[in-house]
Amino acid sequence: MKEEKKQTRMAEIETAAYALFAQNGFEGTSMLAVAKQAKASNETMYRWYDDKHGLFESMVKRNAAHVRAMLEEANKDREAPLTALERLAPVLLTMLLSEKAILLNRAAASDPTGGLGRLLAKSGREDVMPLIAALMRDAVRTGALKLPKEDDIGALFIRLLVGDQQIRRVIGTLPEPTQSEVSAQARRAMAQFIVLCSSD
Repeated sequence: MKEEKKQTRMAEIETAAYALFAQNGFEGTSMLAVAKQAKASNETMYRWYDDKHGLFESMVKRNAAHVRAMLEEANKDREAPLTALERLAPVLLTMLLSEKAILLNRAAASDPTGGLGRLLAKSGREDVMPLIAALMRDAVRTGALKLPKEDDIGALFIRLLVGDQQIRRVIGTLPEPTQSEVSAQARRAMAQFIVLCSSD
């Protein structure tokens, strides 16, 4: 099977998995149930994902792929760091507060072993944060930003952007924001970030 066709099929399988996670939770969803929902063979499921944790890891990576691609492009093209951050902020916030991200976080939170949480960190935050950090280093190097005292500049940016919204989404007290709400929050976060880290 060609890689493009395989990726399309994997996306369909993972869409089926999200629907089952929403209905039954991670623990209540089997690989067989996902295979049936996606009209895929068990052989395909285990060949591509190995097990349910492999499926979960693939879902995390695919969910973060657009943000990661934007960051890689910005770093490669040497786009002005603050311009890149302004473009990135609403995309990153949309991804972090999306129904897919919330289902993945709920699965991780309900896992008593912590294994899903480690997978979520490894394939999500630990994959994306170094790229954000590289963008921040460029901004500091060019004089667009200065490092805040006793703080991680990347973590500060994420705190200002996301705050407690993701945890409120996970526990069901905050609905998924509209695109206009996301854009407004991204603008506020960028304005606060620039004030706190301004080189002036």
